[in-house]
Amino acid sequence: MMSLNELPEDCVSTILSLSSPWDVCRSTAVCSELRSVAQLDCVWESFLPSDYHEIVSRAGPELLKWDSKKELFFLLCNSLLIDGGNKIFNLDKITGLKSYVLSARDLSIAWADDPIYWAWKHTPQSRFKESAELRTTSWLDIQGYLKLNMLSPNTTYGAYLIFKVSKRAYGLEIMPMEVSIEVGSDVVSHNTVYLRQDEGKKHQMQWLIYYNRTEILASRVNHGSEDSNLKLPGARGDGWMEIELGHFFYGESGDSCRDGKVVKMSMKEIKGHHLMGGLIVEGIEIRPLL
Repeated sequence: MMSLNELPEDCVSTILSLSSPWDVCRSTAVCSELRSVAQLDCVWESFLPSDYHEIVSRAGPELLKWDSKKELFFLLCNSLLIDGGNKIFNLDKITGLKSYVLSARDLSIAWADDPIYWAWKHTPQSRFKESAELRTTSWLDIQGYLKLNMLSPNTTYGAYLIFKVSKRAYGLEIMPMEVSIEVGSDVVSHNTVYLRQDEGKKHQMQWLIYYNRTEILASRVNHGSEDSNLKLPGARGDGWMEIELGHFFYGESGDSCRDGKVVKMSMKEIKGHHLMGGLIVEGIEIRPLL
């Protein structure tokens, strides 16, 4: 039987490039014969996104220094600030799939420039310069947009609002919000979420007061939806909370019709008769569902 060191180097490098970053790292850990080949640029370039030159330029090439494509790959796995600090780009270390975080400044937020309704400030534990803190409103509407061809093809993605709730928050637990994902002109995900869980008699009373309106809204939002379960927020490892806005699938790359489309992620509340405040918006994360 032929051993690995008897195979031509280009043959071994081709085999490795058809695997995954995780497989290459794991293989070299147990097989010393693969280590030299596994360092080659031709292997690691296959794991880099096809537009990595553009991504590097959007970060500022002077900020990134590398001596090999393997080193560049792991630099891109370190949540790189791009587009003037308004987005974060990241590669998954195991799969090499892309993900993004759109900052609050990169989102479309109703009345965000009016200091009566929103305040812009730096928030601890945030890599962005500013987060948006809701002072008061009766109409919440947050939207994010991303070109589909910026993502990894043949991948299912989830979109998540990243946020916090201040100690002085009010009104966020009363009504569910509408969340949706649109790819081009097609609505591919539609659901309802709560931004805050409130326990005790206060919540019970609010639920009784708003029960009929909540049922009507939830019924209308979930009509025709494949997933009609009400979503609740969960804690992240970075000190923030997140709530799922929906998910979508990006198919084959190279389809000019599909690639020209934009993914629209939104969360809004039907205009009501109560005020809310205390929501701190970090941004929207679009990451692969692994």
